[in-house]
Amino acid sequence: MEQRIVDFIAAMRASGVRISIAESADAFRAIDFMGIMDKPIFRESLRSTLIKDSRDNPTFDTLFPIFFGNNAPPMFNPTGDLTPEEQQMLMNALRQLQNDLRQLMEMLMQGQQPSRNQMQQTGQQVGLQYANRPFQQQWFTRRMLRQMGMDQLLEALEKLLQQLAQQGMSQQSREKLQEAALGNAAALEQQVEQFVGENIARKATEEFHEPQEADLMQRPFSHLSESEARALREFVRRMAAQLRSRASLRQRKGKVGTLDAKRTIRANQRYGGVPMEIRLKRRRLKPKLVLVCDVSTSVRYCSEFMLRLIYELQDQVSKARSFIFIDDIKEITEYFDETRPDLAVENVLSDNQPGYYNTNLGNSLSTFMHDHLDAIDHRTSLIFIGDGRNNFSDPRCDLVDQLKRRAKRVIWLSPESPYLWGTGDSDMHTYVPFCDAVHEVANLQQLADAVDRLLG
Repeated sequence: MEQRIVDFIAAMRASGVRISIAESADAFRAIDFMGIMDKPIFRESLRSTLIKDSRDNPTFDTLFPIFFGNNAPPMFNPTGDLTPEEQQMLMNALRQLQNDLRQLMEMLMQGQQPSRNQMQQTGQQVGLQYANRPFQQQWFTRRMLRQMGMDQLLEALEKLLQQLAQQGMSQQSREKLQEAALGNAAALEQQVEQFVGENIARKATEEFHEPQEADLMQRPFSHLSESEARALREFVRRMAAQLRSRASLRQRKGKVGTLDAKRTIRANQRYGGVPMEIRLKRRRLKPKLVLVCDVSTSVRYCSEFMLRLIYELQDQVSKARSFIFIDDIKEITEYFDETRPDLAVENVLSDNQPGYYNTNLGNSLSTFMHDHLDAIDHRTSLIFIGDGRNNFSDPRCDLVDQLKRRAKRVIWLSPESPYLWGTGDSDMHTYVPFCDAVHEVANLQQLADAVDRLLG
């Protein structure tokens, strides 16, 4: 049990929960005092000593049953209640099923749970060996169950029961078999979920190492684990301070302005054109920004860190309005009015989950033009953060063109490399001609460089 608790703590840390050595020791002392026989008390002993931030409770609740059991019910063998003739009927009916379904139905009808080797083989077939994040548990569970044929269970069970009826099995026996099969299917789902969770936790623990800032700054957003993303969130405020210092220095240097030749000549006509009085160009040093951020799963980290950086640097921007979209657009500026940037971004993402709907920038642009066009004027820098993928919907480049004509400039920050533009459902190559600048921002370092240029 001690080793399992150590592994549990390691998995918690690998998932982004900050746990010190002293807190780990407190957990063991609490368990020594409270014991492990009462599972609710055992669970709360661990929670109270290891969790400091309520935001870590979901991670705890995900990992605890993986390491300490979720009480998956055993499978039940209903064939003992059948007569020898009915058992033979069942065997004959099972032989009529396709090979891939026959194995599943035999397990369910005879209460045989899959062996460890069978589970591992199925896991290999669906790529479980590459899973290392707790949130992947449900997805890989569904993939394994589908690989076993569970998505065809009801259809196969109906056919099996029809064949048994044709062979003369009593309705009572068929109903018992059906009830047992469905109960065993529910048990199998829980067993697979437990197996997937254990594998993910073990993989995450094996691969975990304390992230180094220099490495993480170069790590692609698409490859970040939750613990790495959490570490980067800690870096953002310090990075924003560095960007603020550089921007402030540029502003101080820029206050004197640059020579305005036309105004200087006009002002010195009375001196015969000799430039006695110098006129300088007036500069608007602080940009006015409108951010349009894709918060679908593939681009979510990129948009999150862009919002964090921009709102940590609010004093370097004259005005900022922000919008997010997946299949439609929504303004989020008010989230930042009275709340710290880091908390505001968390609230935005919590209130706007990625879901399972398709990204549609074209539709989002249409809504923006109808409801929010007042956000754009000749002083506005319009910034898109996204990969330009529209799931084969109309990209509405005509609307981007209209926005370009109205704004001071249009800048696009894409987490995808240029060689991917135009592949699959990407419309990025069609948006590029309407942009004044396009920057690849696949990691936090590239994103910070883009923000630095923006403020320059």
